[in-house]
Amino acid sequence: MSLTFADRLNAQVAASAVGRWFRLEGSGHAREREGSRFMTDIRAGVTTWAAMAYIISVNASIVSDSGGTCVCEAADYCATDATYLACVAEVKRDLITSTAAMSALASVLMGALANLPVGMAPGMGLNAYFTYSVVGYHGSGFISYREALAAVFLEGWIFFILSLLGLRQWLARIMPQSLVLAVGAGIGLYIAFIGLTSGGLNVIGGDTTNLVGLGGCDPSDWVSADLPYYCGTKVLRSPTVWLGIFTGGILTVLLMLYRIKGALLIGIFVTSIISWPRPTAVTYFPYTDAGDELFEFFKKVVTWHPLTHIGNALDYNYGKGKVWYALITFLYVDILDTTGTLYSMAKFAGLRDPVTLDFENSTIAYCVDAFSISMGALAGTSPVTAFIESATGIAEGGKTGITAIVTGLLFFVSIFFAPIFASIPPWATGSALVIVGSLMIRNVRDINWDYVGDALPAFLTILFIPLTYNIAYGVIVGVFSYVIINGFVWVVRKLSKERISPPNYDASEPWVIPPGGIIPVWVKILLGRNTQIVEETPSEYAFQVRHQRRSVSIDTASQDNTEGVIKESPMSQSFNDQEK
Repeated sequence: MSLTFADRLNAQVAASAVGRWFRLEGSGHAREREGSRFMTDIRAGVTTWAAMAYIISVNASIVSDSGGTCVCEAADYCATDATYLACVAEVKRDLITSTAAMSALASVLMGALANLPVGMAPGMGLNAYFTYSVVGYHGSGFISYREALAAVFLEGWIFFILSLLGLRQWLARIMPQSLVLAVGAGIGLYIAFIGLTSGGLNVIGGDTTNLVGLGGCDPSDWVSADLPYYCGTKVLRSPTVWLGIFTGGILTVLLMLYRIKGALLIGIFVTSIISWPRPTAVTYFPYTDAGDELFEFFKKVVTWHPLTHIGNALDYNYGKGKVWYALITFLYVDILDTTGTLYSMAKFAGLRDPVTLDFENSTIAYCVDAFSISMGALAGTSPVTAFIESATGIAEGGKTGITAIVTGLLFFVSIFFAPIFASIPPWATGSALVIVGSLMIRNVRDINWDYVGDALPAFLTILFIPLTYNIAYGVIVGVFSYVIINGFVWVVRKLSKERISPPNYDASEPWVIPPGGIIPVWVKILLGRNTQIVEETPSEYAFQVRHQRRSVSIDTASQDNTEGVIKESPMSQSFNDQEK
């Protein structure tokens, strides 16, 4: 069998310094990654970008709802103020540039420094919390957009210090897994709800009696001008609603069923292309002043759009108590979001140690994430995080940082197509938000529903996040209920010398601090301590690890049948053999 061009190129790259840095198979590195190939990683990077590219338009659409640096003083939050909405449209264009730029920077750094096949971008869920819970719709929240950016900026540097000291990794490892999974599921419902409301499909609108109800009516059927998106009797009459449902939703799902790569992106662009011609009922460019302005920018196709409104717009008002409230909630929510995703992707790629629950280059990866968060704040966007869509590239065979670098380079190219991404209507991204929410809700199947001490806090977390329109409230309710319920049980068992316990206490989720300690590897090296993992693991912990085999990945379905795609690391295989 003759060698192909790809085979020869793979061998040449593997034998070079590049191959050794990324630990490609055949590089001779002591910890080379079995099955890793240069061309395979490039293909995986393109796949990851195709799965992630929707974030450029979706993030800009969500964060621009905050109003950015635009000033609104009207009682109705300037929902119909033409001047203010024109300013918001400019902010959205700025966010197209900043989203693509930060995705490019963060992904390249993650690949080049941490050598992980994980794409980075402003995170879903985090952007919704930033916009709707902190800044509020058109600036109606408890702090301003500029103050929120300052909170994000400081959060990044706090994360950087926590990551260097190993505290961030340690905190993630001691979190009750059911709560971690519940937060992801609750965020999924939250995102789906946003996709169904006026920020997306507009299927759900306001209701003066029941708070929410069916929407999708034309502005002429609004209850009043002061209550936009509150429909009278002609619900679901808007043609854009049905266009978004069928082309952005059903078409995308069918493509996903047949595992077409980039299905979300295809659905968004098909809906957008149908919405771009002007003389139609579903046009995004109506013959109005606002429509004319949008169309003029759209016609540029390729251009460089500088950050005219949101660049370096921070207000360092750290003396304000509510800024610190936002900062603390950003810290907590981001720990759950990024940490859970990075750990699940590392396990999916076979890079996670099943004993310590840590993964290769974790300190560098978290430092890259923290640095990117702060740089993103300077560019005017919400916190940057690891993306669960990286699983698509890993499933394609991506095993090294080359995958993330290719993803980042494609995001860089996307910067210059800002007019295209800025002209994607909300009904094109609404269905994508609902679908992403459905992927995130899969977390619930891994929650421990067999023990009420784990199940109820998880359920309350899932319930409160969308109903309060606030991720932090859901997290707080979940943590407090978990501590109160399980703390009471723990105290009673201790006082009674374990004679008084719930009948099914054995079904509770095991919780211990994983072995490996809190001190990161680089500190151990400086102190001259042995960094080898202790093989003599207590049998009790081995039992608990067996019950935590399923990843905290948002999309765990792909792990149910990974034969021939992802192999466990030698360390993981060794541990499994010990268990047997």
